[in-house]
Amino acid sequence: MLKDQDRIFTNLYGMHDRSLKGALARGQWDGTKEILAKGRDWIVTEMKASGLRGRGGAGFPTGLKWSFMPKESDGRPAYLVVNADESEPGTCKDREIMRNDPHTLVEGCLIASFAMGAHACYIYIRGEYIREKEALQAAIDEAYDAGLIGKNACKSGWDFDLYLHHGAGAYICGEETALLESLEGKKGMPRMKPPFPAGSGLYGSPTTVNNVESIAVVPTILRRGATWFAGFGRPNNTGTKVFAISGHVNNPCVVEEAMSIPFKELIDKHCGGIRGGWKNLKAVIPGGSSVPVLRAEQMDDAIMDFDWLREQRSGLGTAAVIVMDQSVDMVKAIWRLAKFYKHESCGQCTPCREGTGWMMRVMERLVTGDASIEEIDMLFDVTKQVEGHTICALGDAAAWPIQGLIRQFRDEIEDRIKHKRGTAIAAE
Repeated sequence: MLKDQDRIFTNLYGMHDRSLKGALARGQWDGTKEILAKGRDWIVTEMKASGLRGRGGAGFPTGLKWSFMPKESDGRPAYLVVNADESEPGTCKDREIMRNDPHTLVEGCLIASFAMGAHACYIYIRGEYIREKEALQAAIDEAYDAGLIGKNACKSGWDFDLYLHHGAGAYICGEETALLESLEGKKGMPRMKPPFPAGSGLYGSPTTVNNVESIAVVPTILRRGATWFAGFGRPNNTGTKVFAISGHVNNPCVVEEAMSIPFKELIDKHCGGIRGGWKNLKAVIPGGSSVPVLRAEQMDDAIMDFDWLREQRSGLGTAAVIVMDQSVDMVKAIWRLAKFYKHESCGQCTPCREGTGWMMRVMERLVTGDASIEEIDMLFDVTKQVEGHTICALGDAAAWPIQGLIRQFRDEIEDRIKHKRGTAIAAE
């Protein structure tokens, strides 16, 4: 269990002062100038050594991502873009950081931008996050007034501007290239890669897109040292992580814990156990709605990190743990996710535009049992034709929950179809 003195987000619950005064009292903005004085290469090397992997879902090594940015400018400006478009169903970790501990993010933006040679950073915040935007904008204004950002930020000789951009509530704009399109004032539709953003991103300039949590942990890692951060969790799955646990637990919560914490410990220590006891657990979606569901039996010795969950053919994603007890109709739950992805598809790629609607309609029939057993395999086959055949990962995100359902709860789907057929025959 993570000790209090090792927590990076010391005001996750908003119990203390979130203003600059409170942030300074909690040790933020401490020695920022000295960190910048150590130079770009030192910061990137230290981030690589910390083993931090992107907290937005994909888990790509953060330091490595930063190192893709050009060392010398070819005349184009460089940009850091922070992805605060937290739209993945079940995920509510970044909003707590922005609302209650916003200075961790503002300071992180300065250090990360400096490390990548960027004089400007844009935070793209989700359209529905009104209060979070207000808290974050207040923190940005305070930082400007105190000379921490702006001209000669922290008296380091580095000029740095930070802009907050409000989205309009589209899930697809959480995908990094669709986010860049939206930021440029265009329709939020993903771009083909390559070129990758590090070569040609915002306004055709070198850009890195990082998640809120990935950037907000940077100052603390550099202050305490990469080895401190790398000391938590298993190799390749290091550091602390903010988990958002919702669903059928006695005490749903957002909590910062050590990576690789056992699932049982996470639930018992912070959520007061499963509603109705452990025997009542039916299924868990471990990382936001786009990762495949796992059965209760698999969660008995589950470890909450990227690699263990990937071995189970699921994923840590955003660490939004959705817990479902025996009362849940699994087929209906996954149908609801299929409906969400159909609604949020941007329609640019044919497999996703047509496939999400097709999958949702088959799921609708599976919910009522008005389908044939053969259609289960046909549905699985269609998910494979969508997955990996689209520009961005929304096709995968729509396919995976359905694949997880068929892999783990096929018996439930078949029973429903047989029951419906049996009732129909009896009625005749």
